[in-house]
Order: sequence, then structure tokens, then C-alpha cells
Amino acid sequence: MTEAKCVTEACIIEASHTCLAASPSGSGLPPSVYVSASENYSIRGHYCNYLPEDHPTVRNKNSSGCHNRKLLAWGLIITMGFVQISKGAMSPSVRLQEMIRVIRGARTQGEERGVIQRECAAIRAQFRQADNGTRSHNLAKLLYVHMLGYPAHFGQMECVRLIASPRYNEKRVGYLGAMMLLDEKQDASLLITNSIKNDLSHSSQYVQSLALCTLGCMGSAEMCRDLAPEIDRLLRASNSYIKKKAALCAVHIVRKVPELGELFTPASRSLLSEKNHGVLHGAVVLITELCERNPETLEQFRKAVPELVQIMKGLVMSGYSPEHNVAGISDPFLQVRILRLLRILGRNNETASDAVNDLLAQVATNTDSSKTAGSAVLYETVLTVMDIKSESGLRVLAVNILGRFLLNNDRNIRYISMTSLQKIVQTDHNAVQRHRGTIVDCLKDQDASVKRRALELSLALVSAVNIRSLMKELLLFLSSCPPELRAHTTSGIFNAAERYAPSQRWHIDTILHVLTTAGGDVRDETVPNLIQLITTATELHCYTVHKLYRALITDISVQSLVQVACWCIGEYGDLLLRGECEETEPVQVAEDDVLDALETVLQSHMSSPATRGFALTATMKLSTRITHNVDRIRSIVSIYGSCIDVELQQRAVEYNALFKKYDHMRAAVLERMPVIDKSSPGHTNGESAGGSIKEMEPTKRTQEVVLPQEPANQVCDLLDLLGGSGEPPQPSPALSTTALGPVSSTAGGDLLDLLGGLDVTPVPPSVIVYEKNGVTLKLQTDRQTDTGMTITLTATNSTDREITSLTLQAAVPKSVQLQMKAPSGDIIPAHGLGQVTQTVLLNNPNKVSLKMRVRVCYTSQDFVCQDTVQIDSFPSPAW
Repeated sequence: MTEAKCVTEACIIEASHTCLAASPSGSGLPPSVYVSASENYSIRGHYCNYLPEDHPTVRNKNSSGCHNRKLLAWGLIITMGFVQISKGAMSPSVRLQEMIRVIRGARTQGEERGVIQRECAAIRAQFRQADNGTRSHNLAKLLYVHMLGYPAHFGQMECVRLIASPRYNEKRVGYLGAMMLLDEKQDASLLITNSIKNDLSHSSQYVQSLALCTLGCMGSAEMCRDLAPEIDRLLRASNSYIKKKAALCAVHIVRKVPELGELFTPASRSLLSEKNHGVLHGAVVLITELCERNPETLEQFRKAVPELVQIMKGLVMSGYSPEHNVAGISDPFLQVRILRLLRILGRNNETASDAVNDLLAQVATNTDSSKTAGSAVLYETVLTVMDIKSESGLRVLAVNILGRFLLNNDRNIRYISMTSLQKIVQTDHNAVQRHRGTIVDCLKDQDASVKRRALELSLALVSAVNIRSLMKELLLFLSSCPPELRAHTTSGIFNAAERYAPSQRWHIDTILHVLTTAGGDVRDETVPNLIQLITTATELHCYTVHKLYRALITDISVQSLVQVACWCIGEYGDLLLRGECEETEPVQVAEDDVLDALETVLQSHMSSPATRGFALTATMKLSTRITHNVDRIRSIVSIYGSCIDVELQQRAVEYNALFKKYDHMRAAVLERMPVIDKSSPGHTNGESAGGSIKEMEPTKRTQEVVLPQEPANQVCDLLDLLGGSGEPPQPSPALSTTALGPVSSTAGGDLLDLLGGLDVTPVPPSVIVYEKNGVTLKLQTDRQTDTGMTITLTATNSTDREITSLTLQAAVPKSVQLQMKAPSGDIIPAHGLGQVTQTVLLNNPNKVSLKMRVRVCYTSQDFVCQDTVQIDSFPSPAW
């Protein structure tokens, strides 16, 4: 038996002797609970046989050992409160350890529920009785039931009673129950405010600690306002044990009621002179919270930067301390907190940054990264270096630290390293580029999250210098990457190839390689973009059509590749049949071979309707590029005149009409497509073409002036078909003057301007509904009907750091139906270089007054912002 067990046994035996001496019958039990063989009592546990028969306390010359041992065991059980003796209909209750054993031994969920229901019923019954000294034990069992997920709300008032108890063991369980069963939404939480206030002034530091922990855990805004002066008083106490808990409680108060932060500012400043690490940790956390909440407080605490630097240097250079040493690092938790505070104080401030630079270099040099604790300190150091106005050499050192993290065996460390490198790759591209080989090696990692981060970082490192070597690695990764990463990989490869392609042939070869490897995962715009690229590379037409023809006869399962191949064969089939190509080995291809390949695509079950349309058009175009198989082409086209697919049937019918009625026009209609200018209107693929329209504007107006005018009466008659108005139409203001002089303000001017007004794109009016921390949210109405409205919310960022985790939530009256489309993203680029949009559909069938409330939540500079705006009026749509 160990020493602790012997001490416990001695205490129990001493308590039992007290009961024996107090009993008038000499049995040690009160007469009301004396156990006899005739009474029907239930004894749970094995304590009757706990003590040996030869124990000196048990052996008695006037009574038998067995009888005394049983009486003493009952004294133990009753004194410790392990078992409740109940008589009659009341079900017995067991001790906590026994209940846990029975619950864990339950074989089914139903058996477990039965045990818990019986025990909860017994606990309820005993809660209704007067104080019998077992309330704390019953509440402890109820808290375990709550931890298992079963309802335990009926114990809330019992928590209030135990908190008001003068006994420490009951008060401790009561406060624990309050933290678990109560929150600021419960009315019962208001009942403990006075008890907490009294316990904050208690003479025992442990009772004060219980009150501080409870207030810091579940204190409501009202409780925080009432008890804030008491917390400020305890922050100035002489007891370090109380001060560290008061500091953490003050953090909770500041988060609940930010305006109370000014109350704790003087006391938190004085806590930095403490030697106790627990007090220092609480003080740094409190100062960090105050600085994030109030810019004025931030300026005040920038004066404390030298003091924080000295504390940090003392931690870095101190020797071994068994109290604070973690894996060879002196109190890494406090170091991380101080570095985080220095990052906030040094952001956008040169004076504070200069004072921190030497410290950061010292920490980065002297901290061992072989353990997780050292890696945590170094990671926080890197974040601080990158966030303040640090020296260039220090930034390179920080990037090198992240590079060392990439070689760590811990995948979590590799992940956070690549996440940090992703944020700084735009500003320190050359420093990150040195670790390109290690980053590419991470593409082979087994962890999916590490692999995704490595892919994003590899794509960000692509430049005109390393495009060839890095693209080989990315194409190799594409051939073996998991399916969920293929779409992202192909999109990144296409963007990089478009920006940094060393030649058009390399660009085409790269895209064709991607289509061959992962053609089913490419974006929809890949096919038109590749076609546009092929048309502009006029000297590579022969090479491209030969390569695509070989890919077509090899595999027709990749729809995007088949569509591009069919288009090229239809456009440049004559170059394919000619068999003369300087870029590749000449291959003689017969007309029947080409038609067989296209007919295979038309008849294949793997071909989509769009792919069949490409193949049918290519077959039709070959009718003007070959000479001996025109009848076969005519028969192929005529077959699809009765196709079940409407689009394909319409194409076939029109092509048959070209053969029959307009054969003389067929060669002109089916001639080669001209080179597609991507910047021209109609071929922008969603890109802005405002510049091109403005450049065409003078030419358009000149042509309008030269055109002859129709008689005014004929124009009025023509326009009257649409309106029936007797008044002549007014001239368009846009045509009142031109570069050639004034234009006659006749009705003919308006008629000629029916298509000319397209150069003016109406911009929907928008209103600013939110503007804070550099984030601007605009609302514009795109469409409006009697019972519906379509609006667009646009968020922009004018700060020098990107806004992340943007979410928009909207609420409308109950009679209005609201539908929010998916946003365009959750990251707003800095300096207004991008925006995030989200479309909202409103249906107002009852035509009530329309109002909307929008909640804006985002992360800016490591703190979360959440605001709510009320919108009572909406702008009118542009049209």
C-alpha cells in the first residue's frame, strides 16, 4: 500500500472513530440509520470487506471482528458520502465511480439510457429533499451525465445553491456546474452575480479563483459591467495567483464590453513589471486584446515596446529553468504571446519596428527548431517579421526559416510553412524562389492538404525564367494527382502558359498535353481559348492539324480534345491531306481516313451533342476542301436531318439546304474562319471591351453622317408601327453634334441611331451600404419587377492587405422570400485590385415594404470584424 493510500485510510478510520464515539449504542451509527438484518436496505460497493480482520481498529475484545468491520464500513460510506441509504419506494443512488463503471459497461445505447434515466430520477428526488450533505456528489454525477450529451438542465438551480454554500467543496462543484450548465442566455445566471461579487472579496484565494474563473467563462455583458471594478481591484492585488486569473477575466470582459477596456489600461501596463510568468502571460493577452480593440490604446502601448523587448530577451537568453522549460525552450507560450503583441505594435510604425528588428534576429538565430515548441516560436517570429516594417535581410532570414520548415518530418509544420510562403510570394518572390525544389518535392507528399498547398505555391512561383522546368514538374504531377486537384491543376497550368509561354508552339503543345492527360477536368472556356490560339499561330496550322489528327484517331473519349481536333480538321483539312509539314514528320492521310475518323466521332456513344455538332460542321467544311468524296459527305449530312437531337438536326437541315438550293454559295459560306482577335467586341469571353468600343466611336459617327436620310414622313410612319404616337420622335442627344458638324435633328437621325447607341453601356446605379476598415460594400439593383428584385452586393478593399474569410448574410421580413447565390470568392485583394460579388434574389408576392439587413463578417489583419447594416431603400435598375 502506497503512502498516499495509507494516509487516506487513516483519515477515513479517524472519521469512523468519531462516528463510533458519538453513537449512544456504541455501534458508531446514529440510531436512525442503524443496520439490522431484518431491515430491507441496499448497500452498494465492496467497502464492507475493505479492512482486514486483524486491523487494530476493527478487533475489539467486547464484540466480534466481523460485526465491527461491517459497522466501520458503514461509517466510512456514510462519512464520505459515497452511498445514499434509502428506504421504501425511493430508488438508491450510487457513487460517481460506480455510475461511470456501469455506464461504460452498457452494451447497447438503450441500456445506457436506462441507467442514466434511473440515476437522474434518483438525483431529482434527492434535490427535492433538505440538505443532506450529498448535493455536491449528486451534482458531480449530473455533470458527467451532461458531458455524455443527456439533458441536465434541472441541475441549474442546484448550482446556484451550492455556489452560495459556505463550504469550499460544495462551492467548487457549484461553480463548475455553473460554467457547464449555465450561459448568459439563462435567467439563472443572473442569480449568481451577487455570490460572485461576495466571493471576489473572500479571504481565501481559492474561493476568489473560483469566482474569477466562472466570470471569465460565462459572464454576460451585464455581469461584466457590474463586476468590472472588482476585477480592476484584483489586478492590483499583491497575490500573483489572483492577478493572473484576474487578467484573463479582464480579457473576457473586454471582449464582451469593449468600452470597458479603458478601465483596465493602467493596471495592465503595471503588470508588465511582474516576474511571475503566469501574470506576464495574462498581462500580454490583455494588452493584445486592448490594442486590437482601440487604436488610441495601441498608441499608448507602443511606448512599452522596449520593455517587452527586454522581457523577450530575458526569455531567449535565460538558462535552464525547470518551471518554465518546454523541450529546451524557456516558456514558449509566453514567447509566442509577446511576439504576437510586438507584431501588432510594430505594424505600420517604423519606430516600433526598428526597436524589434534586433530582437527578431536574435530569436531567429538562437531558437532550436528541432522541437515543436521551438518551431512555434520561430513561426511566430516569421509572421512578425513579415508583418512589420522589417529590414530586407531579416525578411530573407524569415523565408529561409520557412524553407527549413519544409524539410521537417511533421506535416503540420510543412503545411503552415507553405501557407506562409503563399502569402509572401508576391512581395519576396526571389527569396521564395530559392526553395522551389523543396516545394516541388512536397507535391509527392501523401497528405492531401500538403499536396494542395504545394500545388498553389508552385503555380505562384512560375515565371518567364523557370516556365519550362517548372511546367515539366507540374505536368508530371498532373498525370498522378488525385481527382479533386485536377481541375485546379489544369486551370493553373493554362493561366501560367498563357502568361509566360516562351513560344506559341510550346504553348499549344502544353495545352494539348493537358487535354490528353486530364481533358475531362478542364474548364468550359478551354476549347474556345485554344481555338483562338491556333488561329493566331498561322505558321503552325499544318503542325497543329497533324498532331490533333493523330490524337483523334488514338482516343476519342476526351471531349474537349475531340472538339478542338474536329474544328482544326474542318478548317485546315487541306493542309492535313497535303501531307507537307516542316514541323513534324510528314504523314500521308487519305480523304477516306479523315472522313472515317469524323464519322466515328458522330456515331460514338461517348460523344456529347456538342462534340457531334463540331464533327458534323467539320465534315461539312471538308466538302470544299476535298474533291472525291463530296457525295459521301452529302449522305452523312442527310442522315442527321432526322436526328433526335434538335441542335444537330437543325445543323444537318441547313447544311442540306446548302447542298441543294445554295450550292453556288457553299464555298463562300464554308471558307476558313478569319483570325480571331481576342480583344474585339463579341470575342471577349466576359472581359471588358470598353477601350475597343471607345476607339470605334468616331468612325461610327462619321458613317452615320454620310448615310442618306429618309424622308421624315416615311420614318414617322415606320416608327408609328411600334407606338402609335402622333408626335414626331425627338432627336437623340448623342447625335446632336459630331466631328463633321451638326447633324440634322430629324426623325431619320433617330432611326439611323437605333444600332449606334450600343457604344453607351448603362451602368446600374449603386449605393454604398457599408464602409469601414477599408472595406466598402455597394448595392445595385440589376432587375426589378412588381413582385421580385435581383440585387448585387459588391465588396472592395482599399487597404494594403487582403481581406480574407468574407461572408455576407442577409435577412428580410417573413413575407419576403430570399435566395442568395454563391459568392464569387471570399478573399478581397488589396489596393482595390479586385472585388467579391454576390447576387441576391428577392421575391415579394405580398408587395410589403421591402427592407433588408446584411451582416458583413471578414478577417482583416489577424482580427475578425462583424457588422450589421440596415437597408431601407434600394436604387432603381439601370433600364
